[in-house]
Amino acid sequence: MMGRMTISRGRAVVWLTSVAAPVVLFLTTLLLVNSRSTAFVRSPIPRNPQSPFSNFSGSKKVLPRYPSDPSSSRIGMHSSASAGAAPLEGGLHVPPSKQGGLRDRLDALYRFTRPHTIRGTILASLMGVFRCFLEHPKAFANPLQPMPRAILGLLALLCGNVFIVGINQIYDVEIDKVNKPFLPLAAQRMTGKAAWAVVLAAGAGGLAITKSFFTPLIFNMYAAGIVAGTLYSVPPFYFKRFPLIAAATIAFVRGFSLNFGVYYAVREALGIPFAWNPIVLFITRFMTIFAGVIAVSKDLPDTEGDKKYNVRTFATRVGVKNMARGAAGVLFLNYLSAIAQGVVNPSGAFRQWVMVGGHTVLAALLIQRYKKLEPDSLASIKAFYKSIWDLFYLEYALYPFL
Repeated sequence: MMGRMTISRGRAVVWLTSVAAPVVLFLTTLLLVNSRSTAFVRSPIPRNPQSPFSNFSGSKKVLPRYPSDPSSSRIGMHSSASAGAAPLEGGLHVPPSKQGGLRDRLDALYRFTRPHTIRGTILASLMGVFRCFLEHPKAFANPLQPMPRAILGLLALLCGNVFIVGINQIYDVEIDKVNKPFLPLAAQRMTGKAAWAVVLAAGAGGLAITKSFFTPLIFNMYAAGIVAGTLYSVPPFYFKRFPLIAAATIAFVRGFSLNFGVYYAVREALGIPFAWNPIVLFITRFMTIFAGVIAVSKDLPDTEGDKKYNVRTFATRVGVKNMARGAAGVLFLNYLSAIAQGVVNPSGAFRQWVMVGGHTVLAALLIQRYKKLEPDSLASIKAFYKSIWDLFYLEYALYPFL
């Protein structure tokens, strides 16, 4: 039966392989990070620092463990750092005596996963489950029954998230040394081997889980997201170079696949037949547009490195001010469409006061934060981009109650 997991001996082996193996590999990567040395095994990055698409080299090369000049005008980086200290995101510095220790390696691993994207994945997953619970409370009469698959599903999503953000950091390491010097690879707090181990373990683990425990539809959607994330970052495709394709790629993964996929994976795990749901269709449409805006807005603080490596994003083409105005305009129209849909409210599908009132408040927050933007200030640009993620999170607070 769909709603019951009967694990035979063979299936138990598959379960252990798909779940335990990625975790073991994930932890094993800690051993690959230089723990007692300032030497750095060069990651598979271009030989020619002027081109991120040159031939790769696996040869060892001794480099300084951290950037020699930790000063930065970017948010989260102090303008001056104590001598020998390693800069971290958020304005923290690791004393030389602590660099390479277990705590530092775990911190580098944590930052490699790009926590703000992890939060979005977890929020989308939990709210999708909660939405299904509100609609079918009787299906959760025995909450332990769907729990194993729910945990596996969340683990698969997190693996997919880590794979996509990780492979992007591997191939963008030279650009990140300009745009995001606090990232573990760019700051040389993690080796290329460690990064590849994490990425491959996450990708293989996520695919194994969805293949073993979910329907072909869910697996195919998951695999499509993995492929899209790969094409976004890996040459010769490198969809990041093409703004429309890049936006569509991220919108598909974080908008359509995550919201539509999670909800119907929960229904499938509970044995609830497939049926179109107007609220799920709304959140999928709304968050797909939102994810597309995030996809182009994330380049706002990165124009320096993108110009240096000839990555033609919308921000480098039209300028930060025009791009920010366009992003805010699209989001505002997205909110207006939600408000209009709540007012019309076909067939009483939505709670009108939540749909109209909630999106009116969020639209007002968007306007307020856009007015504070100073296009010539990198700190202000990053604060504006962060506010877009905050609004993204807040939308999921409305989702279960629409």
